[in-house]
Amino acid sequence: MSTITRTELVTHIEAAFAHGPATRDNLLAYAVGSHARPELITVIENLPDKAYTEIRDLWYDLPDVPVTA
Repeated sequence: MSTITRTELVTHIEAAFAHGPATRDNLLAYAVGSHARPELITVIENLPDKAYTEIRDLWYDLPDVPVTA
């Protein structure tokens, strides 16, 4: 299993923020719809159930996810 990165995460969920805040369920839907790896889906599933105003807000809940591999 290779490391999930912020760059990969953004690639799969960036569109979830197109119309405002995104919830964990929104992020999951976008990740699944973009055929994200199961490891990335697991990372999103483990996020707190709250709304994220912008993608940067995720990094507070994912401090150990590196920017790149």
